[in-house]
Amino acid sequence: MAAPQLSTTESRQHLTFTLAEQAYGIDILNVQEIKGWAAVTPIPNTPPFIKGVMNLRGTIIPVVDLRLKLGLPETALTRHAVIIVAKVGLRTVGLLVDAVSDVCDFRAADVQPPPDLGGHVDTRFIHGVACVENTVIMLLDIARLIGDELTALDRPPAEMPPAARDTPSSR
Repeated sequence: MAAPQLSTTESRQHLTFTLAEQAYGIDILNVQEIKGWAAVTPIPNTPPFIKGVMNLRGTIIPVVDLRLKLGLPETALTRHAVIIVAKVGLRTVGLLVDAVSDVCDFRAADVQPPPDLGGHVDTRFIHGVACVENTVIMLLDIARLIGDELTALDRPPAEMPPAARDTPSSR
C-alpha cells in the first residue's frame, strides 16, 4: 500500500532511523511502537533477513533485519539497536535497525522522487528522498520492501517464490 499523495503544502511525519550510518525513514502511521533489542527465537527455513519471531504481549511477530533486507551487512546488536514495531498491511512486524533518530515532518514539496539508477536497480521500495541539513534520508515504502515476502511466508514452501525460499540451509 503506497502512501497517499500529498499537496505541496501538506506534510507527513516519518520516523527516521539509521542503518550502516545511512538515514532512512518510514511513515509514522505505520509505526506502532519502538522496543529495545530483545532476543528473538530463530525459525528454520526462513529467509536470512528474518531474524526470527518475538512475543509482543502475547502476539508472536516476525522480526526483520532491515540491513540484511537492503543488502547491507548484518545489524550489530549494540545497546542502540532497536526494534520498530510496525504495521505492514494487516500484519504486525518488528524491524531491527541500528538506532532510531527522530520524527521529522516532510512537506510533499521537500520529498524528491527516488533516484533513477537504471533498470538494473530496484528502487520501487523507496517512496522518496528528503534532506535535513546535510543528511539525505531515504523514505521507505515498508509495504513494498517487505510486504510480499511476509505474505509469501503464509504459503507452503513449494508455493513460495525462490527469493523467499533462499535460506542458508538451501545454499
